[in-house]
Amino acid sequence: MGGVVDTYVNVVTRREGEVCYLQLHRPQANNTISDAMIAECQAVLRDCESWARILVLEGLPDVFCFGADLQELGPGGADRLAAARSADALYGLWLHLKRGPFISIAHVRGKVNAGGVGFAAACDLVLCDDGATFGLSELLFGLMPACVLPFLIDRIGSARAHAMTLMTQPVAAPQALAWGLADACADNSANLLRMHLLRLRLLSREAVKRYKGYMASLDGSIEAARAQAVAGNAELFSDPATLDKLARYAATGKFPWEVEAT
Repeated sequence: MGGVVDTYVNVVTRREGEVCYLQLHRPQANNTISDAMIAECQAVLRDCESWARILVLEGLPDVFCFGADLQELGPGGADRLAAARSADALYGLWLHLKRGPFISIAHVRGKVNAGGVGFAAACDLVLCDDGATFGLSELLFGLMPACVLPFLIDRIGSARAHAMTLMTQPVAAPQALAWGLADACADNSANLLRMHLLRLRLLSREAVKRYKGYMASLDGSIEAARAQAVAGNAELFSDPATLDKLARYAATGKFPWEVEAT
C-alpha cells in the first residue's frame, strides 16, 4: 500500500511509512456512522495489523463523528436482529481500535456526538483542537449510549460517564482534557499530532503488540460487556416509538418534546 491505501466510499486512507491515516468521510451525512462505514473501517484495521505501527483516526475539520446515521433508521426500521448485528459490528470495530497491535490515535476536531464519543474513547490516545466538543445526546430520544459506555467508563470512570449521559450537553475540550477523555489539546491540533508522532514512531511494533495484549489480559471488562451492550442497543434501536422520534428529528430537526407548528 502506498499513497492512498485503497478506494473506499465512506472513509479516506493514506499511508506514510508505518502510519496509517484513516479519515471518516461522509460529509454529505454530517459524518454519521453507517453500516458501510463500519465495514470499511474494519477492512482498513485488518490490513493495518500486518504493517502499521500507528493508526490515526480523523474526521472532518468541523465534525469528527456525529453518531448513528438517522437516515438509515426511520419508522419501523431495523428489527432487533438487524439492530443487534449493526451494534455488534460497531462494538467489534471499537474493540479493534482498543486492542489492535498498533497505537490508535483519535485526532479530534469539531463536534463529537454519541457513537463518535465511542470512536474517541476506544483509541489509545485522543488529541483534539481547542474547539472540539464531546456529547452524548441519546437520552433526549429515549435511547442510551449502551455500546459507548463500556469504552467511555474505561477511559474517564463511571461517575463522569454517568454525568455526560444524563446531562446530554456537549463537553468542551478543556473539560474533556481535565476528565481524561482527551490526552492533549491545542489550538493547532495538527502540530500537536506531529509532535506525538515523532515520539511514538520510536516504539517497536512488537513491543506495542505485547504491551496491548498484556493490558487486555489484566482486565477484559470491555470484552465481557459486549453481549449486554449490544443487546441493550438493539432493544432500543428496534423500538418503533423510538425510531419514530429519530425519524422526526432527522426530517424536521425537532426534538421529541417540541410541538409541530400548526
